[in-house]
Amino acid sequence: MEGIDGNEKRVSSIHSQKETPFFDATSLDGSPHRDVEKNGVEHGTTVQLQRRLQSRHLQMIAIGGTIGTGLFIGSGGALATAGPAGALIAYTFVGTLVYSVMVALGEMATFIPVSGAFTVYAARFVDRSLGFAMGWIYWFSWATTFALELSACGLIIQYWSPGLNIGIFIGTFWVLITALNFLPVSFYGEVEFWFASIKVLTVVGFLLFGICINAGAGSQGYLGFKYWNDPGAFHASDLITGNDHLAKFVGFWAVMIQAGFSYQGTELVGIAGGETANPRKNVPRAIKQTFYRILIFFVLTILFIGILIPYDNENLLSNTTDAASSPFTIAAQLAGVNTLPDIINAILLTVVLSAANSNVYSGSRILVGLANEGSAPAFLRRTTASGVPWCAVIFTSIFGLLAFLNESSSGGEVFNWLVNITGVAGFISWTCIGISHICFMRALRAQGISRDELPYQALWQPFFSWYGIVFNIIIILTQGFTSFMPWDTASFFTSYVSLMLFTVLYVGHKLVMRTRLVDPAKADLWSGRKEVEEMEIEEAAPKGVVGKVLHWLG
Repeated sequence: MEGIDGNEKRVSSIHSQKETPFFDATSLDGSPHRDVEKNGVEHGTTVQLQRRLQSRHLQMIAIGGTIGTGLFIGSGGALATAGPAGALIAYTFVGTLVYSVMVALGEMATFIPVSGAFTVYAARFVDRSLGFAMGWIYWFSWATTFALELSACGLIIQYWSPGLNIGIFIGTFWVLITALNFLPVSFYGEVEFWFASIKVLTVVGFLLFGICINAGAGSQGYLGFKYWNDPGAFHASDLITGNDHLAKFVGFWAVMIQAGFSYQGTELVGIAGGETANPRKNVPRAIKQTFYRILIFFVLTILFIGILIPYDNENLLSNTTDAASSPFTIAAQLAGVNTLPDIINAILLTVVLSAANSNVYSGSRILVGLANEGSAPAFLRRTTASGVPWCAVIFTSIFGLLAFLNESSSGGEVFNWLVNITGVAGFISWTCIGISHICFMRALRAQGISRDELPYQALWQPFFSWYGIVFNIIIILTQGFTSFMPWDTASFFTSYVSLMLFTVLYVGHKLVMRTRLVDPAKADLWSGRKEVEEMEIEEAAPKGVVGKVLHWLG
């Protein structure tokens, strides 16, 4: 596309002459041995990927990482579970947790914008074992979700051609997404820019559509808050009998957990910060706008879905992943508009492809961060001439082939278990990000660095980070509460297997490597930061009308 990248100044990737071995020896504080410069600050050399993502790319990656099938499809199930008011409160509350995580991540990612982002911060500021456990379970989450998204692509296309085998589309899209991730990161940014643009236009269009239908443009006439009165604002859970208020709270709590899954992916900004031109300027800009994205794209969408659709609509409980179960389609059908399902299904295909593309990208960059910290094999740090970590991309992409398990009934059961392992990984990561930020602030104080010197300062600290930590832990511990009502052993292990896996990874690494909590006075606040401070990065000036318009949108 003419003028978008222009004569963008390329920054050569910086490769370490000495690769960090897998499970490198550690010092007594649990951090890897590092060289000591003349100033006495410990730091090491890390692989720096090429910084080709521009401001508009990062803006759209931030939006695209948030808007996905959780909003386009999962929001319908949330409405059916808790009712319009319950779903709205749940999504709003979880949105505040997400924002607490994002501002904390933004403060660290602008000060030390490195590949691997928050897994690196956990290892440097808290405990190397925490970075190891968090990084691997987060990577496994994205790698397995890649397989899930490939399966969803096939199911979406089967909406038009039910007779075709799903394996055809799994294989086709696996090749396509893998190939895209071998291209320079600027191509990833460009693809995500357009995919995210489609998502944004769809959501904005739905909001305008909702205003018109609510005002009486549809076949139902003026709606107002009709469905908040009948069938009601809250839906009482069927798990509780004899106590209506408790039943409504249980429904609300179940949706709050589901809302968290919908928000996962917002943290991609922190990962992309390691390949962003001028991260000290662009990452804070993307972080600051997170609040407005949450408000507009989630809270308002949930509000209008609750206004346009009664929570007892039977189509909301559909188990399909195509347009038939999307609340956007259901709202249009109730309003007498029957031409949208095909359009919504096509949009869902772009949404899922965008998610799959992000799965491989984020998973591969997490592996690079783990390898930099000595928590993954050193060969995963190898990059192409254009700065793409090709070994990490291949290693992540291979797990997408698990989608072929859906070709057999027994394989499908195994696949579902793998998906359940990834379920709580987002909440665990958010908790670890908050803990890392608390320890990051401790390290700043211990090393005499004022927070006023930071390129971006997180809001309401340290209280906001503690707020996110506490409630994320509560959600992690209670997200499988239905397995106790009544007791169901299989359901219990399905709900908590990811937490068990994280615990095994953490405890196992600590016992083998004998790591200790990082001393704040010795925490590595230097590696990765020095390289950025020495770079002279000039963002590409957009040329032509199209380039300027896209730059303005970003």
